[in-house]
Amino acid sequence: MSIISISGQSQSDITKDTVHQLAADLSVEITDAADADDYLILLRSLETVLRHVKDAPDYIHPQLEPQPVVGSREYWKPSDDSNPMNAWNFQCNLIAANPTSALLKDRSIVIKDNISVGGLPTTLGTFPEVLSRSNALPISPIDSSVVGRILSAGGVIKGSSTCENHCASPLSFTSATGPVHHPLLHGYTSGGSSSGSCALVAAHSLKRQGLDKQWGDLVELGIGSDQAGSVRIPACYTGIYGLKPTFGLVPYTGAASMSPMIDHLGPIAPCLEDIAVLLKVMAGYDGLDPRMTPESPLASQVKDYPQILAAFKSKIQSAGTKQQKPLRVGFLTESFTVAGLSPIVRDTVRRAATSFSAAGAEVVEVSIPLHSSGPIIWTASTRPSMSDALCQGKTGGHLSYLPPHLQPQWPLSQAAFSLQAGSNPALVNIMLSGQYAHRAFGAGVEGKAHRKVFELRAAYDRALEDVDVLVTPCAPTLAMPHPDPNGAILEKLGSSIGVTSNTCPFNVTGHPALSVPCGGALVEGVRLPIGLQIVGRRWEDEMVMKAAAVFEEGRGKL
Repeated sequence: MSIISISGQSQSDITKDTVHQLAADLSVEITDAADADDYLILLRSLETVLRHVKDAPDYIHPQLEPQPVVGSREYWKPSDDSNPMNAWNFQCNLIAANPTSALLKDRSIVIKDNISVGGLPTTLGTFPEVLSRSNALPISPIDSSVVGRILSAGGVIKGSSTCENHCASPLSFTSATGPVHHPLLHGYTSGGSSSGSCALVAAHSLKRQGLDKQWGDLVELGIGSDQAGSVRIPACYTGIYGLKPTFGLVPYTGAASMSPMIDHLGPIAPCLEDIAVLLKVMAGYDGLDPRMTPESPLASQVKDYPQILAAFKSKIQSAGTKQQKPLRVGFLTESFTVAGLSPIVRDTVRRAATSFSAAGAEVVEVSIPLHSSGPIIWTASTRPSMSDALCQGKTGGHLSYLPPHLQPQWPLSQAAFSLQAGSNPALVNIMLSGQYAHRAFGAGVEGKAHRKVFELRAAYDRALEDVDVLVTPCAPTLAMPHPDPNGAILEKLGSSIGVTSNTCPFNVTGHPALSVPCGGALVEGVRLPIGLQIVGRRWEDEMVMKAAAVFEEGRGKL
């Protein structure tokens, strides 16, 4: 460590009492008065440096400058008539003035409200009191990397979708603006935390299939974030496709982090073809996101997922799988024994083996005992430090470009804390968990949990040497009613427990995972969707789409 200067320390608020209090916070004592005086000088030097940076103009990276659009970046709050599911946060109509491709030409797209869209507020599903000392909504000065790429591809961004409070819920009742309702059953969960994106896309798909309901304004495609299942779970509950790509394939730049090691952005769509197109547009190194690795392809070298999928589907539709090596599909034994898995979901996903077989795939059982510990490893490796990024907006220690307008208030005022506790007690649990874990266990256990992540990754990698993909149930239940907003904490959170048991392990290991509709069951006279999850080798995202195509082909034969 070097000290750059000890000058310019006038008008400092730091005193010797400050020095002694900081030492006490570390559970130590500075007993020598001269030492305390010297540390005071050094701390005042740091204060000068930090104030200089705080007062300096911010830097907007040219790559993230909001793109010129047709017209303006005007936004508006949706009317009740246009937003009966409470799935919209803000609406707009952004069309690039100078698109560079037509991959998404005229396709309507909604962006989850933890992803920066230039000129629009980013609210993280929470309250203005948490986001700003002035209670003003923070307006984004940047287009996140994926938003810029979507606009450049001709996509029409129609607004931001409601997300769960700080994205900390796999269900859809925690947003500060109220619950997001399932497209088929008002009062039921649409899943979370990409709740609004999935509800809007699913309703659009249902409308195209001829179902007539008052859904208001809808969109064709959506973008969500996924740290434990937040794309896949709501896609599963609403009967559409949601992909968590390989970690590091899609840049996270410009989105609010939950924990850098599990942050993913992913596409939400009614069909595989649209998943493939969105992934091609979104993927590729952006030079700003420290989550990306030497394995991440340059944007110009991203695989042509739509072409790969189209060619594969053409082969299996014309000649079946007999002319090529059969796809080997492994049903992950331990995923069918997770706590809370309903019999109807278990049996429906199990029957999917028949569809794979009908299309010529080879179906086998695969046991990975460590999968049962996956949720434990996910929790232990992320929870101790999750509050740092999620609630406090801290960097992850690597050079990164955090959204400049997102500066959470910390510590929370008592009033803001009460708002959060009433809206999403899981968020308060995250805050308390971080304090407890560091106090009671220190950093050593979190570090060991990270090593266990490598062990879990290796276990999946070994299994994927023998099979092309793994299949698990996605959400363990059908969509359920929203909890009583006035209920006790555990009453609110009870239905959330175990929802991500089969999805969160692949966030820490980084494997691509796709939620695929595979059936349904009647609830209150309505057929609610059931989904399976297809998991593939890292950097082989096309394989999970191919496997889903095989499932669809076989299902059509039965």
